[in-house]
Amino acid sequence: MPKIIQLSPHIANLIAAGEVVERPASVAKELLENAVDAGATKVTVEIRDGGMTFLRVTDNGCGMTAEDARTAFLRHATSKLRCAEDLNAIGTMGFRGEALAAISSVSRIDLLTKTPDSLTGVSLHLEAGAVTEENEAGCPDGTTIIIRDLFYNTPARMKFMKADTVEGSRVTGAVQLQALAHPEVAISLIRDGKTVLSTPGSGGLRAAVYCVYGRDFGSMIPVDSTWEKYRVTGFVSKPTDARPSRNLQTFFVNHRPVKSKLLVSALEEAYRNQLMVGKFPTCVLCLELPPTAVDVNVHPAKTEVKFLNEKAVFDCVHYGVLGALNKTPDRPQVHFSPKNTTFFPETQPEKTAAAAPKKDFFRTMSAQDYQAFSKAVQSAPQPDPAAARAAAAKLPERAALRSQVILPSAASAAPAAPPVPPVAAPASVPPKAAQPLPALPEEKPQPEERIGKKPEQAYAPEQTALEMPAAAPWRMVGELYRTYILVEQGDEAFLIDKHAAHERILFNKLKAHQEAIVGQTLLTPIPVRLNPKAAAEIVNHADMMEQLGFSLEEFGENTLLLRQIPMDLSPDDAAETVETLAEDLLRGRVTEADTVRDEMLHTVACKAAIKAGWVNDEKELLAVAKAVMSDESLKYCPHGRPICVSLSKKNLERQFKRT
Repeated sequence: MPKIIQLSPHIANLIAAGEVVERPASVAKELLENAVDAGATKVTVEIRDGGMTFLRVTDNGCGMTAEDARTAFLRHATSKLRCAEDLNAIGTMGFRGEALAAISSVSRIDLLTKTPDSLTGVSLHLEAGAVTEENEAGCPDGTTIIIRDLFYNTPARMKFMKADTVEGSRVTGAVQLQALAHPEVAISLIRDGKTVLSTPGSGGLRAAVYCVYGRDFGSMIPVDSTWEKYRVTGFVSKPTDARPSRNLQTFFVNHRPVKSKLLVSALEEAYRNQLMVGKFPTCVLCLELPPTAVDVNVHPAKTEVKFLNEKAVFDCVHYGVLGALNKTPDRPQVHFSPKNTTFFPETQPEKTAAAAPKKDFFRTMSAQDYQAFSKAVQSAPQPDPAAARAAAAKLPERAALRSQVILPSAASAAPAAPPVPPVAAPASVPPKAAQPLPALPEEKPQPEERIGKKPEQAYAPEQTALEMPAAAPWRMVGELYRTYILVEQGDEAFLIDKHAAHERILFNKLKAHQEAIVGQTLLTPIPVRLNPKAAAEIVNHADMMEQLGFSLEEFGENTLLLRQIPMDLSPDDAAETVETLAEDLLRGRVTEADTVRDEMLHTVACKAAIKAGWVNDEKELLAVAKAVMSDESLKYCPHGRPICVSLSKKNLERQFKRT
């Protein structure tokens, strides 16, 4: 056995550098954290060639004396810890005293630093961790540190470095994380002579998010919630803005960027039943908790943490995000882009007048044609009031719907008007009414008795009984493309996806039942043939299937016999529903019991809901519209698609050049 020896300080530093300094991004992160700990309010980072040949960090912090500057590059030299008890409540970004020693051992360093109380500063030059030059220098308050030729003395590490563009992008990502973690610090990044990031340092997280991610993240939902001694703040995306990966999920614990499966799980649990399959929410969340409740001394990179009370942390993030999502009453807005507007192309007035003179409609007709047109209009038959009343009497359901709406002047002022089309029959209901309005008594009007009476005299009792609240009533206008229900309320119009809305309504109804769902026994059992693995998964989850209203039994090889299905599920969709559930179970999309139940409820609600393109009567459409307009929580279907979008009158009038 070889003799045991103690490694030299140089080799020990190189080994430590391998844990702390992985690439230029690690250097930028450590130096930025030191600047924040020094009380800096402005930090500038400049890199060249991806940070491999040149990396400079300048701050306006407290600076260092000449003695402290020399000591700072020794191993385990720090100003942030004094005793072992301080490890239980770490309130600074750095604390180990390893960063500067590790960086200096694999690079060439120039240091300029000055304290506010000193007339002059100090300049140091280090190579491979050793101070080779020290001079007095004139410099501003704060610290400037320049890293050159990273890994020049460790060629093995150099071989693992990527291209300059890749390493530069990673430095940019590290600086962006620090900018989000410390919005009170103005951070700038200069990459190859070009400023790629600049934050104002105003202390507002929204401004930092805008500078880092751009205006695309301006519509994120703010989060601010307190749970016991924990507080979570930040921003989360709307379910409709979910992305195909988790790359834009950013978490901070006491202003420290961390990676935590617990926080990811709490975030995504809040979005359950609101996201499409394969989509993930984005976030910038900051968790604040007592330093004694978290352990950051897990890894030299300080990106892994341990929580003292994981349940409290989970609940704080979960309910904070869930509350923010539920507090957002706004619906997606329909916006018209001027670039895509083709109905009214913008043209120059002078060119238009020269190319094609403006025509008037009536001047395109000859005098004879216009006279003939006028006679035809005058001789056209007028609608018969008695016939209109007789036709309306044959439609009791439509009359009942109309009776729920206050129309004090329509019937009296214009008795000779033609009947209202079915889709345009108004059905105004207060948005937050607990119960439907009572129907007006059906009474045939007597025109001869109302002659000479004012409308308010004839309808005074009904107006008093059905006085509308201050909230604007709504009415169902009709249906578009047999898919979207059109509703008007005040100066806004709403388009409701009838399938998505009905799916969410059914899902909430099924979800509310904690006990087993009521099933219907089939007169003729339905055979479902699956592959061997899928059939085995369904059999293994037989108890769960029973809770969902399914009753199955094995029937031959890889075949299951359905004898009972949920009450809301059509027998025509039963086999396909079981096949979908089996595929989800087989691919591992659902693992936990609650998740399995939710996925099954998704499928059942989707299959049972009315479909786009179906012909539905006015009563069915009105029921869906009532549910959506009276409950602001109905915003997304279980798969994350929006249920309702709004179109403002002002935005629409712009398209018609009215504003």
